[in-house]
Amino acid sequence: MSAPPPGGNLPELSVSELSQALKRLVEGNFEHVRVRGEISGFKRAGSGHLYMALKDENAVLDAVCWRGVAGRLAVQPEDGLEVIAVGRLTTYPARSRYQIVIEQLELAGEGALLKLLEERRRKLAAEGLFDEARKRPLPFLPEVIGVVTSPTGAVIRDILHRLADRFPRRVLLWPVLVQGEGAAAQVAAAIEGFNRLAPGGAVPRPDLLIVARGGGSLEDLWAFNEEVVVRAAAASEIPLISAVGHETDSTLIDFAADRRAPTPTAAAEIAVPVRGELVADVMDYARRMVAGASRLVEERRVRVEGLGRGLPDPARLLEDKTQRLDDRVERLGNALANLIARRQGGLAEAFARLPHPGHLQRLAEQRLTPEIGRLDRAWQRFCKDLEGKLETLGRVLESTSYRTVLRRGFAVVHGPEGPIVRAEGVTAGLALALEFADGKARATGGGEPAKPKKATTPKPPDDGTQGTLL
Repeated sequence: MSAPPPGGNLPELSVSELSQALKRLVEGNFEHVRVRGEISGFKRAGSGHLYMALKDENAVLDAVCWRGVAGRLAVQPEDGLEVIAVGRLTTYPARSRYQIVIEQLELAGEGALLKLLEERRRKLAAEGLFDEARKRPLPFLPEVIGVVTSPTGAVIRDILHRLADRFPRRVLLWPVLVQGEGAAAQVAAAIEGFNRLAPGGAVPRPDLLIVARGGGSLEDLWAFNEEVVVRAAAASEIPLISAVGHETDSTLIDFAADRRAPTPTAAAEIAVPVRGELVADVMDYARRMVAGASRLVEERRVRVEGLGRGLPDPARLLEDKTQRLDDRVERLGNALANLIARRQGGLAEAFARLPHPGHLQRLAEQRLTPEIGRLDRAWQRFCKDLEGKLETLGRVLESTSYRTVLRRGFAVVHGPEGPIVRAEGVTAGLALALEFADGKARATGGGEPAKPKKATTPKPPDDGTQGTLL
């Protein structure tokens, strides 16, 4: 008697049936799990789905995160991060593999957070986002202050109360989440939204921004360490104060902001001066200015009085000057008479040395007679040369004039628009003027104008060679 075939009592299953049975078994027993491991082989597909592997020193688990969940993750996956993934196990029958479908993702412990924070800080610092040269000075007294924080917390109340105590200003609140999923995106959108406000619009553009949040753990403040928030703070055209956490807390937005405040209340103190102190300073400056002006006037009065005591008596100065003037007037009269007498003597002496006018005339005639003869002969030669050139030009003009042609029996035909040189220019009834050598006569055009002969192109000789187009 032969032995039964092995497995003869087992039901026969197809590969698909077995794969589906395993899928139901795995999903039924591991519907909700938390797995800790290091991310490896992370990639983002064109569809938006995330694929990666979670590994430890002994095993590797495939993981997938669908696009709808990927946008809500609190931590963005990166290779080398140690995370805790929350989700469900399932199988992928096409590859005979099992994997976890991630629904939540968080960093595994504060040490991992600090490591990620330091790596991100070095990366952003290398891009120059934390450079001191990028930071802008804060306005001394902003008219409008924009605040990015939670509308329900104590932070906004502390800021408003501190501003009211120091120097009341207009405050615009942009409400946002300050922790949890979506908080980073809302904070970045608020900063960018304030910067997009147009000056002079219906909603006033703030002169200063305050991004504030109360204290908390590293995980609570993590939204202010996200790249999207840091980049928005660094790109803000409006000066920005970071007031996140307490004095000992530190986030990456503190490095990108133009000024860091240890607390939200301190941010309000940095934003505006104390109005009472300003009033006191102004009054003190006014008092000092009045006192300084009084001292200056008194010093100038004493100085003028001292200078006045050193001046001589004006009446005595005038008496001396009057006597000196009389003396100068008397001396001037005598000097003028002496000067006229000396000038008359010099003139008479010079007149005596002058030659007689008749002698000068005879001398001039003797010198000028030869020059006048030479000038006359040169002028006659010049006129004769010009006369010869003029006769030559006249003969040339006469030979080229069309009137010479008219005297040989020709005529010029004039139309309303000028001379007509072609037969087709004469039409029936056209008023004409015929110009002859001795005058003009009127005429009227008639008959059909002669058609111009068409120009013919000479045919090139047929010598067996190809002609040219030009």
